[in-house]
Amino acid sequence: MLSDLKIENVAVIEKAGIGFEKGLNIMTGETGAGKSIVIDAINAVLGERTSKDIVRTGTSAAKITAYFENISDAAVRVLGELEIECEPDRSLLINRTVTADGRSTCRVNGQTLTVSMLRKLGRELITICGQHDSQHLLQKETHIEYIDFLADIGQLLSQYREAYREVVKKKKELNAFIRSLNDKEERREYLSYRIGEIEAAKIQIGEKARLTEEKKKLQNREKLMKALYGARVALDGEGEAAGCTQGLYALTGFLSQLGEYNGEFDGYARDIEKLSYLLSECSSLIGSEISSLEGEELDVNFIEERLDVLYRISKKYGETEEEILENLEKYKAELELIETSDDKRLELENEIYELSERLFDLAEEVSERRKKAAEGFEKDVMAELSYLDMPSAVFKVSFTQTAATSKGIDDVEFLISANSGQEPKPLSKIASGGELSRIMLAIKCVLSDLETADTMIFDEIDTGVSGRAAHKIAYKLRALGKKRQTICVTHLAQIAAAADNHLFIEKHNDGESTFTKIRKLIDDEHIYEIARIIGGEVITRATVMSACELIDFANTP
Repeated sequence: MLSDLKIENVAVIEKAGIGFEKGLNIMTGETGAGKSIVIDAINAVLGERTSKDIVRTGTSAAKITAYFENISDAAVRVLGELEIECEPDRSLLINRTVTADGRSTCRVNGQTLTVSMLRKLGRELITICGQHDSQHLLQKETHIEYIDFLADIGQLLSQYREAYREVVKKKKELNAFIRSLNDKEERREYLSYRIGEIEAAKIQIGEKARLTEEKKKLQNREKLMKALYGARVALDGEGEAAGCTQGLYALTGFLSQLGEYNGEFDGYARDIEKLSYLLSECSSLIGSEISSLEGEELDVNFIEERLDVLYRISKKYGETEEEILENLEKYKAELELIETSDDKRLELENEIYELSERLFDLAEEVSERRKKAAEGFEKDVMAELSYLDMPSAVFKVSFTQTAATSKGIDDVEFLISANSGQEPKPLSKIASGGELSRIMLAIKCVLSDLETADTMIFDEIDTGVSGRAAHKIAYKLRALGKKRQTICVTHLAQIAAAADNHLFIEKHNDGESTFTKIRKLIDDEHIYEIARIIGGEVITRATVMSACELIDFANTP
């Protein structure tokens, strides 16, 4: 439960410490004293969205600290998910700071968290029900959330939503496929033309490079032949003129003869003999090149035409032969898809049918669980409303089957008839402010046993209520306080009289600034504050007696 709340530089609150206790904690004070600021501070420390506007004028930052004792198993589980070590005594310290420039920092047991992580933890610590929630109740779209919470179908809904996403995904795929086939014939002709053009070109990897090299040879053939003939004459000679190869052979013989008389010539003879062999190999290569050039019938026109074809194809379908052939395979695959489109469409339709069967089975199970929960919910809410001075009220949960949505196949709406003889109608059409407050309290009372948070806060849940109904609400809040810590902001004396712990919020002005103080009321202070609520600033003996009677009445079992 929430044990202590420290607020510093939040709006008109300069510094305040609030001690909350078990049971029913009541906060009262004049309008504008700062009761809503306390609720805003609690929201902030729970990770709810806030702004720099909460920072007290002239200060650098607002600071809120909340200390919790003996937190719930659900809160302990969230701490584990957030990788925060839980204290042995299950205590918890949360700090949140909001600076004047809008920056926010959050710490839990000294460890820094993001606001979203803090919000996840906060939902397991405190449940706040205020005027906003009453207005929220008027929105039909939210009603299904109450039933789902009561039915405890979180896991089943997750399975349904996963199946729903799969069906939506497949339907989108089918629709996109159908749209792509609207111009099937035109696309088939287009692909066939491209496939035919590429295949007619008979693309071979490396052909462009090879033809480019052959073209280069053709363009330089005369120069090559002249160089080759010249090299051959230099090596082998021509006519009676001997070439250097023959000269080297002769030189080798002479050096060998000299070696018989002087051994130094033997080394030279061997080296020159090797050189002779090398020149002989070169001569053979030159001869082969000459024969190749003379024997090849290279058609320069054919090469030019072929290179032109390859150039045009590469401009349309890819720079390299590899890219062109890859695109050819893509076009063939797409054409095959079009050719087999009927099979593909049937396959998708069958998949959607099978997925839809599972989706509908899950949807029916979700709906059945909801309707079963709604039956008990109706009875329990009407019982609570009867206790809250609405004995003739009829509360119904209306179900209308719809096409499948992410929430299922149910359209859920709460209907109410406040008076006998009237048909139940939507809340937004007949519920007054006082009735709406009691309906919200009744719903919260029914759901309270399922709430995991140890603390419930009611912010002016008594709007539009007075007299006997106020007494009933006071009893109900006191009963809730016996189950879990309950905090209530109220303007009604009947509810304030039921307090186990009465906190008074008052605003002061020292001539220079306005600030708010919060203090616990004990004994006579508690009585006189209730008397003030009854009679205003002038407290008489009669209002004090009335306050005492209300307190006695609230404490009567």
